[in-house]
Amino acid sequence: MNDDLQFDPEGPVLLVGGYGTVGAELARLAAPYWPLLLTGRSPERGAALAEETGASLRRWDLADPAPFAAAVRAVVGVVNDPGDRVLRAAVRAGIPYADVTRWTARLQRAVTVAAVERPAAPVLLSSSWMGGVSSLVAAALATELGGAETVEIAVRWDAKDRAGADSVEFMDRLGLDYEITEGGRLRLVAPLSDVRHVVIGASRTRVARIDTPEQFTLPITLGASTAVTRIGFDSPAMTSALLAVKRSGFFRWGRGDRWTAARRALLYSPGEGGTAQVRVDVTGPGGARTATVTDPRGQARLTAVGALMALRRILGADGAAPQAGIAFPEATPRPQDVPAFLESQGVTVTVTDTETATGRAA
Repeated sequence: MNDDLQFDPEGPVLLVGGYGTVGAELARLAAPYWPLLLTGRSPERGAALAEETGASLRRWDLADPAPFAAAVRAVVGVVNDPGDRVLRAAVRAGIPYADVTRWTARLQRAVTVAAVERPAAPVLLSSSWMGGVSSLVAAALATELGGAETVEIAVRWDAKDRAGADSVEFMDRLGLDYEITEGGRLRLVAPLSDVRHVVIGASRTRVARIDTPEQFTLPITLGASTAVTRIGFDSPAMTSALLAVKRSGFFRWGRGDRWTAARRALLYSPGEGGTAQVRVDVTGPGGARTATVTDPRGQARLTAVGALMALRRILGADGAAPQAGIAFPEATPRPQDVPAFLESQGVTVTVTDTETATGRAA
């Protein structure tokens, strides 16, 4: 395998996985601003999107060792890159790179891989919830409060929403304890533990712990002494069923490849569309504040908005000069601009002062 990406400041933006569920949304958002090159395993699936957006279309199957070559101005990964193939090719060529698909362990590996390669261009690992949106909103609140002492994120998953197969990859990790920072100390916690009720938008939602990358990055970048993410579902019955499966021990004894389809079937039943909602609570020296982020067009669209913000940042289109090296979304040089940009994309951000960020224990 000898992929040959080359940097061309006048070339297209390469979207790897560019006609998948999230990739297609990103292509539509990015097409008015940059020429695009969309890749994936089955180009015929992307033909209509390529015609709609004016993008070029090519095959690049990351599981196929056949080399891939292209001259591009930036690369965005919107499909899993488990062998870091796209990351290595972009970094070695000095091409600005952003990724929105990695869970915590893979993000940590990507940091190591990129550091060894010594990137001469921006490498933005923007895989926190919804393509970095949760972390960006946390950074915006922290700026208003003079810092972040605690960050708590609660996700409301709409079972009717569209979803790509990669979106439920976290099911494979529900049998593995993971490390978080809480009260300034590192400790292991179990997925789907510490169940609470939180009001997200107008809905009271039962949520439980889940392993997401922002719990690793926010203590490093914002200095938060506690960073916690929980997830719940718009269907109380679905949440109860998932917690019951967890109590049965299935996620521990059913971790192997043999059970992958069964694990993912618990969540992967995509519908025609739904609403994406995320609540972000931050406490800091200036008090406590809550932001509720709502995209009526669903989680794929909200993730694509996060990816668009990442692309704008690595290309300097957000008004700040891009910086070479590894970065996370919340280390944005302009956090104060985040809510307004989200609103410009049809995403509602409602901010209120709060007395508590923890919710009630269930």
